[in-house]
Amino acid sequence: MFKKNILGGRLSRRELLRSAGAGICFFYLNNLLGCVPVGDGQNEQRAPVGPRKGLIHPVRSPWFTELDQGQIRCELCPKRCILAEGERASCRVRENREGQGYTLAYGNPALLQEDPIERKPFFHVLPGSRALSVSTAGCNLECKFCEVWDMALEYPENVYAHDVPPERVIKHARDSNVRSVSFAFGEPVIFYEYMAEVAHLAREAGFLNLVHTAGYIRSEPLQEIIEKIDAVNVDLKSFDEVFYRDVVGGELGPVLNTLRLLRDKGVHIEITNILIPTLNDDMEKIGDMCKWIVTELGADVPLHFARFYPLYKLSDLPRTPVSTLDEARHVAQEAGLKFVYIARVTDHEAENTFCPGCGKMVVERVGFVIEGIFMENGRCNNCSTEIPGKWA
Repeated sequence: MFKKNILGGRLSRRELLRSAGAGICFFYLNNLLGCVPVGDGQNEQRAPVGPRKGLIHPVRSPWFTELDQGQIRCELCPKRCILAEGERASCRVRENREGQGYTLAYGNPALLQEDPIERKPFFHVLPGSRALSVSTAGCNLECKFCEVWDMALEYPENVYAHDVPPERVIKHARDSNVRSVSFAFGEPVIFYEYMAEVAHLAREAGFLNLVHTAGYIRSEPLQEIIEKIDAVNVDLKSFDEVFYRDVVGGELGPVLNTLRLLRDKGVHIEITNILIPTLNDDMEKIGDMCKWIVTELGADVPLHFARFYPLYKLSDLPRTPVSTLDEARHVAQEAGLKFVYIARVTDHEAENTFCPGCGKMVVERVGFVIEGIFMENGRCNNCSTEIPGKWA
């Protein structure tokens, strides 16, 4: 495919995608943020068609423990919020109603859209395929750099949501001819019950279940759902406890425990680390993180260094210099990681997958577009080295 440029020459497909890279990123970001209008709203009944503001279907949740004097404790995430009658957890979607724990994030996704699987990002799972992404309002963290703050950091009363029970998610996936269902963009931990039922039905229907999460979940609920999940991309936001406390609103330890448990259960893991200038771009700490990944999870785990773009509460910071991302990649490779990617820099060499055996390219990418796959049955065409992932 060729397109004429303004000088009368022709642009190849790769050149066209490269020149449009920034625009593509901007379009996708605005498309994502634009999916969730916000404003004041009241609880409404089940909508017959179209999105409705404040659409809520309260559903009893087993992930609460009853305490004295009508209080209950949420057992999903490490915060273990204790709620009196009428109170909500910090995630905004889990509530004490007359001494019983309810989720307000069941069957009311604020986001339901098809995407390239590379956008999740998963680079070692079904390259070139599409996934159906599902997310609701609410989050159990408070990231100052949140890209979907008008969905994740809002109450469900204040967002437009769709009436999509689990069975309709699967029907939509079938009708859309996607190969996987992805719980992403918002935080899947807080709509756990909805995710669990959709994942159960998706597995029966032959779809892969993908999760992109901050990993801020307790071991018991993670172990219960893990049998239904095929691949997880965990946002390891930093290797610094202070950063987690002050910028994320959580703790590092539980995230590392999540990664260990995923490893122990044999789930395919990829990791995303967004590099924010002056806050978590210290190369010594990045080196410590990469050494931990190699030692605790294995050198084959794909690591994505993502470029930060200024928004939400960190709009005064600059976007990440490409040189910083390059340096971080070099540090990761020196630590022994075999698959290190750079995200959100279109047509960077580190968008591609290279064979650790011979160094040849095995997957060629430009942004979210697959230009070529040079392996068969998960093995490099040149030297037959096995490339870890889910390729079929």
